[in-house]
Amino acid sequence: MGLMGLMGSAFAQNGFNMPYSQFGIGLSDLPYTVPVVSRMGGVAYTTSGSNFINPFNPASYGSIGMESFVFDMAADIQLTRLQNNTDRANDADGNVSHLMFGLPLTNWWKIAGGLLPYSMVDYESVSEGNYNGTGIVKNIYDGTGSASMVFLGSAFNIINNKDGRRLQAGFNFDLLIGRIQRAISYSFQGIDSTHYMDKRRFKESKLANLMFDLGVQYWEPLNEKYTFGVGLVYKPYRKMNLDEKVLIYTYHASDQTLVDTIFPSAGQSSSITSDLELSHTFGLGLSFARNSRWMVAADVTFSGWAGMKYTEGLTPPVFGESNLDYAPYGRYALAFEKTGDMDASSYWGRISWSAGVNMENGAMRLNINGRNEVIDAWGCGLGATLPMRKGRSLLTLSVGYRSFGNKNLLQRESITFGISVSSCERWFVKRKYN
Repeated sequence: MGLMGLMGSAFAQNGFNMPYSQFGIGLSDLPYTVPVVSRMGGVAYTTSGSNFINPFNPASYGSIGMESFVFDMAADIQLTRLQNNTDRANDADGNVSHLMFGLPLTNWWKIAGGLLPYSMVDYESVSEGNYNGTGIVKNIYDGTGSASMVFLGSAFNIINNKDGRRLQAGFNFDLLIGRIQRAISYSFQGIDSTHYMDKRRFKESKLANLMFDLGVQYWEPLNEKYTFGVGLVYKPYRKMNLDEKVLIYTYHASDQTLVDTIFPSAGQSSSITSDLELSHTFGLGLSFARNSRWMVAADVTFSGWAGMKYTEGLTPPVFGESNLDYAPYGRYALAFEKTGDMDASSYWGRISWSAGVNMENGAMRLNINGRNEVIDAWGCGLGATLPMRKGRSLLTLSVGYRSFGNKNLLQRESITFGISVSSCERWFVKRKYN
C-alpha cells in the first residue's frame, strides 16, 4: 500500500484517522502516555520512587516501600492535528493510559505488574487510479485495532546502605496482546467496469507474543548533599510468530455480498503465520540530584530499528511489499525536576515540578517513489506531582507535546493531557493494641 495515496485523502475522513498507523502493528506513543514519564519529557531510566510504578526500567520496583501496596491508574485526553503544505485536520480522543500495581514480597524483593496500551491502528482513505487503461478504479484503504502490553516484573535490592548507596536490578515479562484488521477494496468506476468485479483484500492479525527486558539502577552519594544515579535497560532481540487470517474475494460493492473467493482456493487454508521482530535495544540514563531540592536527568536509547519489524508469511504478500525501511533508531531525552520537600511547612512546598524535552532520530523510515524519507520526532512535557494530604499517595498531572513527521509528507502533532493517581497504602502492617 502506498503512503502517498493514503495521505492524499486523509483529511477528508471522519474519526480519529492516523495514516502512519498502517505500518507494522500500528503507531505507538509510549512512553509519553504515562504521566510520570510525560512530565519529565520522556526521561525514565533513573526514575523510581516508593509510591509509584515506572515500567520502563524494571529495576525501579526495588524502591517500592515496605508494608505498602501501590496501585497506579491514569487517563489522558489527546488533541491531534494532521497537516501537510495544503491541508489540515484536527481530532480528539481520550483513553485509560495504564493500570499498574506494585508490592514488596520481602525487604529485598519487590514485584509489579500492569496493563499498558501499546499501539493503535486506525485509518481510512480513498485514492483513484487508472486500471490497465480500461477505466478508473477507486482504492479504499482501512484498518482498525490495537495492541496492549501486560507486564509482570520483579526487582531485587542488591545494595541498600544507610549512606544512600543503592543498587537495584530487575526484569519484566511482557505479553503483547491484541487484534488488528486491515483491508483494501477496489471499486471499478470506468466505462468498462462491467468487465471487472469489485475486489477486496482482508487480513486479520491476532497478537499473543511474549517479550522480556532487563534493568539496573544505581545511586552513589557524592557527599551529604549530592547524589549521582545511573540506569541501564536492555531489550534482547526477539523473533515472534503472528497468527493471521487472509481473504481475497470479489463482492458486490452496493450491498457488500460475497461473489467469489480468490484466496484461499480449494485445499488452501486462510490461516498464515507471519513474523514480528523486536530489535536489540539499549538504554542509558544518568541523573544528578541535590537531595530534596532538584534533579537533572538524561536518557539515551539506541536500537536496530524503531518499533517492530513485520514480515508477512504469504508470497506474494497480500498487501504488497512494505514501504518501511528498518534502519538504526535513537531517542534522547533531558529533564529537570524541582523536588518537593515532604517536610515543608506549606503544601505548595511539597509539590514536585518537572519539565523535559526529547528527540527521536529515525522514528520511521519510508521508501517513497525511490526516495528514503526519514521521519523524525520531537516533543516536550511538563507536569506536577502533588502529594495527597493524607498518606503517601500521589496525584500526577502532565501535559506533553509531540511532533511526528513533516509538512512535506504529513505532520502529526499531538498534545496529551494526563492525570495519574498512585495510591500507596499500608496493607501489611500488624496493628498493635495496648
